[in-house]
Amino acid sequence: MKVCKFGGTSMATAASVTNVKNIVLSDPERKFIVVSAPGKRFSGDTKVTDLLYAAYAEHNKNGNAAAILEEIKSRFVALSDELGVHIDWEEEFKSIADGIARSATDDFAASRGEYLSAVLMSKVLGFEFVDAAEIVKFRKDGSFDAMLTNDLVEKRLKHCETGVVIPGFYGRMPDRSIKTFSRGGSDFTGAIIARGVSADIYENWTDVDGFMVADPRIVSDPMLIGVLSYEELRELSYMGASVLHPDSVFPVQAGGIPINIRNTFAPEKPGTLILKDVAGYQRPLVTGIAGRKGNTNITVSKAMMNDEVGFCRKVLSVIERYGLSVEHVPTGIDTMSIVISDVKSKRVDSEKLLNDIRGMVNPDSIEVSESMSLIAVVGHGMANTPGTAAKIFTALWKAGVNIRLIDQGSSELNIIIGVEDDDYNAAIAAIYGAFFKE
Repeated sequence: MKVCKFGGTSMATAASVTNVKNIVLSDPERKFIVVSAPGKRFSGDTKVTDLLYAAYAEHNKNGNAAAILEEIKSRFVALSDELGVHIDWEEEFKSIADGIARSATDDFAASRGEYLSAVLMSKVLGFEFVDAAEIVKFRKDGSFDAMLTNDLVEKRLKHCETGVVIPGFYGRMPDRSIKTFSRGGSDFTGAIIARGVSADIYENWTDVDGFMVADPRIVSDPMLIGVLSYEELRELSYMGASVLHPDSVFPVQAGGIPINIRNTFAPEKPGTLILKDVAGYQRPLVTGIAGRKGNTNITVSKAMMNDEVGFCRKVLSVIERYGLSVEHVPTGIDTMSIVISDVKSKRVDSEKLLNDIRGMVNPDSIEVSESMSLIAVVGHGMANTPGTAAKIFTALWKAGVNIRLIDQGSSELNIIIGVEDDDYNAAIAAIYGAFFKE
């Protein structure tokens, strides 16, 4: 039994939806299909989800989102006409307009792209449509209710005789309002369904052949990763390898279900297999290299800091009050650095943050840099191989890249390097070259 999730590019055009149909119907084991909202049809196009967010904003501003909803409707009308299926889009969009008018948040609006995709795909395949709101549940505080959801998925889907199509990305709160996951959450929905029906494999279909060792926009024709562990996937996804939502590992990991990343536009290729245990597979020393730009690094210096009980806690408590996530905290005898990823995205006043830290610990000095890139070199094989770090640092030295930060996790699964944003591409290319081109 297979659960298949198809991403936004797979649902964007009639031709791509036809590819999805052919893939699903080519294997009778593909019974449970999760779909995303239609993505971009061409460069410069707008994703349907972004249009729906804009529709909600327009309604809040002017009380009418008819023009944007009409644009979205025209896309679905064109899709159904080309695919030869009949759907009452007028009724669907009337319901969406009414729902947006009643909604206190933009979650309902954002979820309708997946909903409409699933309505369309169920007609194209001749499968049953099951609304995610029936089976994916959140608690009152907005957290995902994994236990209730798993029970509902198993009860509703496990014994379905025909195929089923389910929209990704959203579920329902106890008050019956719609709640969405973070962007890319359809991956998570697919994993939830896979666990609930005890699938043999979770196929995640996208527009790439699988996980690459490095970003192909930086490294020309990087090697495809054939096999990954759940842990390696989490590390790489969190650090910027955007093929799969990092949280989508948890439901399938609980059930020991393999994930297979596949390409909708090249279904003959095997893709990347993600497993609980990768022992016995022939794999390179380094599995993947990924990173993120634009991190903020705050370095707090104070003589005899190491003797001041609670110093680190006091600094981190200030950062916590601002609702910021700490990535790394390398320390010395008289210095403490805090790497934060979301200062810019949360629009935090950096000077106010620094003043609050000064007031809390009275440091000798504080330095801040808002242009640090974090790069993760990931691989199970690194832990027992002497010289791995030396190889990384030699490659960066040869490339003229200055290292600002070094951090290795306790599991020895990854080595984190901090460099200036301007050196990011050169650093990725240098590390890749050291392990895959020499």
